[in-house]
Amino acid sequence: MLREWLIEYSQDVLNGNIVACQKHKWACQRFLRDIEREGTEDFPYLFDEEKAYKFLNWMTLFKHTKGVLEGQHIQPAPIQIFIFGNIYGWVKPNGFRRFKKVYWQVAKKNGKSQSLSCVGSFEASAFGEANAQVYCAATKTDQAKIVWDEIWKQIEGCDALKDKFRVRYGKIEHPKSGSFIKALSKEDGKRGDGVHTQCGIVDELHLHETSEMLDNLASSMAARQQPLLIAITTAGFNLSHPAYRVEYKYVSELLDPNNPKENETYFAMVNELDPNDKIEDPTVWEKANPILCSYPEGIEFIKEELNLALQVPDKMRGFLTKNMNVWIDSKPDGYLPLNKWKECEEEFTLEDMRGLPCIVGVDLSAKIDLTSLSFLFIKNGFLYVHNHSFMPEDTLEQKRKSDKVDYWLWKEQGYITMTPGSVVDYEFLEAYIEKIENEYELKILEVCSDPWNASQFMQNLDKKGYLTVEIRQGIQTLGPATKDFRERVFSKKVIHNGNPVLTWSIGNAVTRKDANENFMLDKSKSTERIDPIASVINANVRTVVLEQGGQPDLNDHILSDDWSL
Repeated sequence: MLREWLIEYSQDVLNGNIVACQKHKWACQRFLRDIEREGTEDFPYLFDEEKAYKFLNWMTLFKHTKGVLEGQHIQPAPIQIFIFGNIYGWVKPNGFRRFKKVYWQVAKKNGKSQSLSCVGSFEASAFGEANAQVYCAATKTDQAKIVWDEIWKQIEGCDALKDKFRVRYGKIEHPKSGSFIKALSKEDGKRGDGVHTQCGIVDELHLHETSEMLDNLASSMAARQQPLLIAITTAGFNLSHPAYRVEYKYVSELLDPNNPKENETYFAMVNELDPNDKIEDPTVWEKANPILCSYPEGIEFIKEELNLALQVPDKMRGFLTKNMNVWIDSKPDGYLPLNKWKECEEEFTLEDMRGLPCIVGVDLSAKIDLTSLSFLFIKNGFLYVHNHSFMPEDTLEQKRKSDKVDYWLWKEQGYITMTPGSVVDYEFLEAYIEKIENEYELKILEVCSDPWNASQFMQNLDKKGYLTVEIRQGIQTLGPATKDFRERVFSKKVIHNGNPVLTWSIGNAVTRKDANENFMLDKSKSTERIDPIASVINANVRTVVLEQGGQPDLNDHILSDDWSL
């Protein structure tokens, strides 16, 4: 009985009989919890073994198309039985599928393309719905064709099915049900617009610079009764991409039993190393490689990859992401690893800073671009960061496309204010500073800004009684503050509230050094916006000065641990 098998598997994972990472364990806890409340008023879903078996048996029709098992019939591995047993087994009271969206993150050579291919042909055979449109989506044409090609290879090698499908006009067609499978790629200008998707398949989500493809596929499923959007990926090394910034972060919270976040129609599985695991320890490799580590040749492959990475440091990044499934931030000349920044995230609001002194940093940038303010507070020896950005409303759509981020979502979340017209109206910045100061009774010691394009803005603040300070944009001025802020982050002396706009800008920031190894942010080399973090550094220039005792014109600032005046 599949139900009993899944329960026993989950228990073996939780008691350590099966090597698994923390998120894998959480996924098993989630399943056991779902079984306990099955069919209740709060959880009306039912586990249908017959539907789950139908897909798992479908997998066995096909043969391995590569590797040491090439030519042999697929026998689903335990991790595949657990994942797809959940996806296809859980149904609503009306019999329709419970899970509409799936995220599986696992190291390479663990059956990703094989699994996706079985899903594609299954959904195109009217087991989901008749007239199904199945799309294999990727950023590059070659990537989109990987799963498409694998589907066709599996079908060609299956005597029972090869006469039931055909290839025509770039589609794998199933004439009996009127369904088809097609590759989509942004490179070909095909983004999923205008389609009527039953099943969307996204391989290697970490390569997507934006969530556009995923979002378009999701929106195209609205009329389907039981659609399925499935993304499988390894980890990557650009933490500003949506695979990490959005999906990985979300599923980590979704799986965490201590997090109240719930989404009963989203299935997630993550197979990765845990934070304290050592890559040289073979006993932890199975956490990221549940299939590859099930046979000797797979273990030997990982061992060879590790030895190569240890001997050639340039290959270590690839080993960590592809073989150990660990997200890393390794942008050349990157300013700050986002995993270190993440460690400083903590829930706080401006209410927690009520009545405290602060420094305000401003980066005005060009009026048609993103403009940012940052409020820095010192409290109990920690530097607290509150950031807010502004953008002209008329350029929103243009900037969303050129910068490849969803400014509209950030606006809805309250991290960006849209100003009327096609340029940023600096009066909105002035009003925001005054509003925050008055609402939370803050003591704004200084407002600091790059002097470029800021004369009128600073004069207006001067007239309102603020002490304004020009921050020259040379390495002599910015270098110490840039280094200081990074050191605070590394020592976990910075606290921020997870503002995604600020986090994105940090991921974009690169540095340049002088002959003495001093460094500053380099706007000319940063291909994406860094205005939010630039505003933080502008403020931190004066934070460093004030903490060191001030300059002659600032001797009236008497500082304690809280910058008390």
